[in-house]
Amino acid sequence: MITVTMTAQTAVRAWLNQPPHWNETGDTLTVTAPPGTDYWRVTHYGFIHDNGPLRYQEQSGNFAAKVRIRGNYHELYHQAGLMIHMDEENWIKAGIEYVNARQNLSAVVTRGFSDWSIVALADNPAFLWLRLQRYNDTVQVSYSLDNEKWAMLRLAFFPPQVPVKIGMLAAAPGKEAFEVTFDHFSIGPLHSPPNED
Repeated sequence: MITVTMTAQTAVRAWLNQPPHWNETGDTLTVTAPPGTDYWRVTHYGFIHDNGPLRYQEQSGNFAAKVRIRGNYHELYHQAGLMIHMDEENWIKAGIEYVNARQNLSAVVTRGFSDWSIVALADNPAFLWLRLQRYNDTVQVSYSLDNEKWAMLRLAFFPPQVPVKIGMLAAAPGKEAFEVTFDHFSIGPLHSPPNED
């Protein structure tokens, strides 16, 4: 179950991999992330998955996207976060991923092949803030526990000057569905390179 509260501008939102069950009332979106959903491309595991539910809007140029995430993580690889998606071979997903019975900061950067970085959190926080900042040919992934002090998780190349889908995603690669809440979602312009926090 995903609940999304939009606090920024009203934008045209659409689905990539629309799930079977969802409801949107006002600025709240509720959806079930079905089992067997994920994003991954080839590396190490040899498979390709592009079927996670992504609620997105189209965006061009430089921008900053931010959201707060709360999830009921309980099965291996349950995940929730933000995704910037150009096509099936070019995308970045970042957020929380559940590995070894704990929440981990996670970033997967895919340019034909996926890579994966995770950092275990000191505890399993009730919520986490996540930010993606796209500036020219880079995307900076940052996180915060309080929406005030931010730390960079990843700085990655991403093709410049191409429109993308940016939004909230959840995935449940195993056998159990996944409930997660997003709120304070916003997207705004970015006029200068982001600080490295």
